[in-house]
Amino acid sequence: MSNKQLTTASPDYSRIPSVDRVLKERAIQKLSARCGMPVLTAVVRQAIDCVRGLMRGGEFVGESRDELIEQIVSDVQTRLAERLAPNLKRVINATGIILHTNLGRAPLPEVAVKQIAEVAGSYSNLELDLDSGQRGSRIALVEDLLCELTGAEAAAIVNNNAAAVLLTLNTMSQGKEAIVSRGQLVEIGGSFRIPDIMARSGTRLVEVGTTNRTYLRDYEAAITENTGLLLAVHPSNYKVMGFSAEVSPAELVALGQQRGVPVAHDLGGGVLIDLRDCGLPYEPLVSDSIAAGVDVVMFSGDKILGGPQCGIVVGKREPLVQIRQNPLMRALRCGKLTYAALEATLQLFSNPETLTREHPTWRMLTESVTVVERRARRLLRAIGDLKGFACELVDSHAQTGSGALPLENIPSFAVAISGGDILTLSVALRRHDPPVVGYVRDNRLFLDVRTLSDREVGIVSDGIKSANRRIDE
Repeated sequence: MSNKQLTTASPDYSRIPSVDRVLKERAIQKLSARCGMPVLTAVVRQAIDCVRGLMRGGEFVGESRDELIEQIVSDVQTRLAERLAPNLKRVINATGIILHTNLGRAPLPEVAVKQIAEVAGSYSNLELDLDSGQRGSRIALVEDLLCELTGAEAAAIVNNNAAAVLLTLNTMSQGKEAIVSRGQLVEIGGSFRIPDIMARSGTRLVEVGTTNRTYLRDYEAAITENTGLLLAVHPSNYKVMGFSAEVSPAELVALGQQRGVPVAHDLGGGVLIDLRDCGLPYEPLVSDSIAAGVDVVMFSGDKILGGPQCGIVVGKREPLVQIRQNPLMRALRCGKLTYAALEATLQLFSNPETLTREHPTWRMLTESVTVVERRARRLLRAIGDLKGFACELVDSHAQTGSGALPLENIPSFAVAISGGDILTLSVALRRHDPPVVGYVRDNRLFLDVRTLSDREVGIVSDGIKSANRRIDE
C-alpha cells in the first residue's frame, strides 16, 4: 500500500470501511472464485488492519473514503496473490553447481517430467499386474532396468539414500555388529552421519583402522561371531590424499566370503556410466561393486544419476528379498510419481549416444567449454547496459555438487556484475519471477551459465534488467 505523505492531523478512523463493505466490492467478489469466503474475509481484515495501523502512525492513506476502499481492494488482491502462490517454485540456477542440494539437486529430463504428468493426472498400474489382473509389485516397474544397468540380481527403492542405508543395516545387521573403516564414517549435508544411522538401525558400530589408513587385516581382526556386516562407505564429498590406504570392495568381499559375513557398499552418488568416457575423473560405478561380488549396493537417485529423489538398493537376490520384506519398507517406500520419473530417467542410460542431449545433468557435466562460452556471450549481450553496474565475461569453474567429484572444477564461463549495491541486486534477482540465483564473491555478482539452458538466457537477462529497474526506483 503506497504512502503519499505524513500528516500531523488526528486520524479519522471513521473513514475506514467495515469488512462487510469491502466484501461487497465487485473486484473482491470476483476473488471469491479463487478461495473460500473465510480466507477472503481474513485477508480483507488484514488489509483493513494495515490501514488502521498506517493512520495510527500518522501516515496519509487516501483523499476520500472511496479512494481508501480502492487502496484496500488493491492490497487485498496483492495479499491474496501472495497467499495463493506456491511456496515451492521454479528457480533459475546460475551458481555453476550442477547438483545444488538447496535448489533441489538434479533437474529431471523432459521425458521424466512428461511421464510424471501422465501418471499424476490418472490412475496407474503401480501395483497391478496388467497381464494377470492380480496385485503386482511396484519394484517390478524398474527392477529389470536397474539390473540391466548395474548387473545386479534384484533391487529395491526407498525415499532417499539415507533410508536405503538405514533399511539395509536394519535388515542385515540389527542386533549385530557392522565393521566400518574409521576414514569412512562420513557426515554429509544436513548433519547426516553414518554412526547415527547405524545406531538408529539397531546396529553396533565397530570402527577399524585410522582416518587415513585402513588395511584388510584391520577388518579381519575385528570379525567376531556377532559380526553381521562389513560396510564400505564411499566418502563422496571429500578425499583423503597423500599417506593413505584403503581396502577395495573386492578385498572386502573375499574376506566376507571366507568368514561368512555379507558386504554392503554405500556409494552415495551412484554412477552408471564411466565418467572417464566424458573426459571427467573416475568415480566408482555401481556395476563395479556388483561385479566385485558386493551383496548390497546403495545410492541416490537424484545425484549424478539425475533422477528423482530416492534411494536405490541393488545386489544379490537373497538379501534384497529380505530388505523388501522388512516392515520398515512400508514406511520408506516411494509413490507412483517417483517410480514414473525414475523409470523414464533410467531408460535414457540405455542409449549413451543420446544421454548427454536428453539428460540435463549429463549435458551440464559434459558440455564443451566452447558451447558454454557462446551461451555466456549471449547472456552478456542480452543484459546490455545496466544503470550503476558494469558487466563482463569471465572464466569460471563449475562444480558437480552433492558430493560427486569433490575436487573437480569444470571449466565454465560467467557474467560478472560489479559496481553499485551488489547485495541489493542479488536479492532483487532472487525475488524475480522466476527467481534467479547466482553467487556473490568479492563484491561481484556471478552468473555461471554452465547450469543454464539456452532457453533460460532470456529469463536471466530479463530478471537482471528488472532487478536493476527496481533498484533505480
